[in-house]
Amino acid sequence: MKKKSPVTGNANNSRRGFIRNAALAAAGFYIIPRHVLGRGFIAPSDKLTIAGIGAGGKGESDLANFSASGKADIAFLCDVDERMLAKTKSREKYPKAKIYTDYREMLDKEHKNFDACSVSIPDHMHAVVAMAAMQLGKHVYVQKPLTHDIYEARMLTQAAHNYKVVTQMGNQGASGDGVRQLQDWYNAGIIGDVHTIYCYTDRPVWPQGVPWSKETPPVPKELDWKLWLGTAPYRNYVDKLVPFNWRGWWDYGTGALGDMACHIMAPAFAVLGLGYPVSAECSVATPYVENWQRGIYPDSGPVSSSITLTFKGDNLIKHKKQKGHDRPDVKLHWMDGGIQPDRPEELGPNEIMGDGGNGAIFLGTKGKMICGTYGKFPNLLPTSRTAETVVPKTVERVPKGDDGHYAAWVEGAIAGYGSEKAKNLSSNFDIAGPLTESVLMGNLAIRSYNIAKTEKDKNGKDRTSYPGRNIKLLWDGPNMRITNFDEANEFVKRSYRDGYSLGV
Repeated sequence: MKKKSPVTGNANNSRRGFIRNAALAAAGFYIIPRHVLGRGFIAPSDKLTIAGIGAGGKGESDLANFSASGKADIAFLCDVDERMLAKTKSREKYPKAKIYTDYREMLDKEHKNFDACSVSIPDHMHAVVAMAAMQLGKHVYVQKPLTHDIYEARMLTQAAHNYKVVTQMGNQGASGDGVRQLQDWYNAGIIGDVHTIYCYTDRPVWPQGVPWSKETPPVPKELDWKLWLGTAPYRNYVDKLVPFNWRGWWDYGTGALGDMACHIMAPAFAVLGLGYPVSAECSVATPYVENWQRGIYPDSGPVSSSITLTFKGDNLIKHKKQKGHDRPDVKLHWMDGGIQPDRPEELGPNEIMGDGGNGAIFLGTKGKMICGTYGKFPNLLPTSRTAETVVPKTVERVPKGDDGHYAAWVEGAIAGYGSEKAKNLSSNFDIAGPLTESVLMGNLAIRSYNIAKTEKDKNGKDRTSYPGRNIKLLWDGPNMRITNFDEANEFVKRSYRDGYSLGV
């Protein structure tokens, strides 16, 4: 007996079947079995329909990579700056995409017409936009850093499971082969127990440690300034803040640390499973102003900083407790503004450390290994050991490595929440959340450094002190709280401008 066709109702392509099929199509039922369309053809039901929030900057390449996967359609575009849509030629690239300016309007009107959101906008808007999409059941891809605040990162990590959506952060190096090679070496015991990690960058390449401009030029007609400000307090528009220099201002960006640490610290989290730090210390450089004075601009990130985060050895996710073997604590040192750690003595005098301006160094009880941004250029030290050392592949590679980061999320979203493809994503929020929290813990330490306290001295004169300096901030990760300097907790969670809410 022949099986009935799921489309026509019988095995023969009869006139009655043809009419019924046409009627279904007219009613909007366009989910067609793959075998009907032919080998290699992707059915509409097997493609992810994406709304891109943020069309310029990184958003342009994100959307291009989703589209290039062959399994995604860009159906909607949202940007507060018409100049970005023009510059990227988004209308020409995605002629069928409907355009919006306010993400809230787009979500309200169109949420039934797409499956997922790409969020590639300034840091201060990541959480509210992603959360709004997740609460509608939309899968989300969010650029790094995942959020602006520690609290937001925790809430988004939990929300991914509450709303059963597939997530990925945009630190594409997390899917690269370099990170996996570092994991394989560590898993094979080549360098022993890692106790110290140095991460460094030549960022910022935008203004930091500067005062807010006193100039008040007119807002470009193509930019909706109030929508761009979003959750942040209202300020007058200033030139060159948009589309890039916002990174150096705490109301919008997360500085050099937020921009680069999700790329450079990610290998350490992948190798060790660091979890939450237990303490943070920092020192920052402040610019010279005049008369031997230093400029202190608490609204802007520092020109350079050095941060130390401590992680308890017994709390490492990938630590297997062994009888008689105590895992050492791990100290992760972050340096930005071009500051770099000492070159390892095993590195040749003409060999490049990391990728030059950026990198990470792992110090273990039996050896050392290094890499550049995204975990690229992994090497054991001395580098001659790299080619000589062969270990089993313990971590599955992502097809196309870094470039496959986007397609992996698309396929994971198509497969759905709870699928193996979704669980195995390199930077789903279970991974990206704790990483982002640790990155933002460094920023909490930096911002605590400039908390000023003014008191009268014995002569009745005002004296300003900075009690957040030269101390170690103790962090209660599960409860998201600094336990020994309460003033620092104002940087765990911020208040939003009216009209915006995280909705939790």
